[in-house]
Amino acid sequence: METYVRKLYVAALLMGAASVSPAAPHAQSALECGIAADMAVVAHSLAREEVQRAKADAIMVRIYDVAASARGMELMNEIMETAYTKRDAAPNAQKFAEDLFATCMKTGGNMDKILGKRL
Repeated sequence: METYVRKLYVAALLMGAASVSPAAPHAQSALECGIAADMAVVAHSLAREEVQRAKADAIMVRIYDVAASARGMELMNEIMETAYTKRDAAPNAQKFAEDLFATCMKTGGNMDKILGKRL
């Protein structure tokens, strides 16, 4: 139970921190583009199944083990935010992931076109 509460706390902190982020984080390698695409599949699926956001964040943190990585947490949060706010924009999880991966690879890791910019 304590671990679950801690993960929810981290998720809440991430949601607050994301609101001041000027842009989505950039992937630093093709591997990171692949991980982002994989996260996109899971995030889109959680959003489409209408899993509560806090619970979905905790699931993602556990699956991708990003709690110790500020960049990983930021990337995960941006992907989750996009999946939850634009869940109907992509027809399915595979399309969301393909678009994110292709954009990431073509732009040297810049995923702003898919994940958006925050002001």
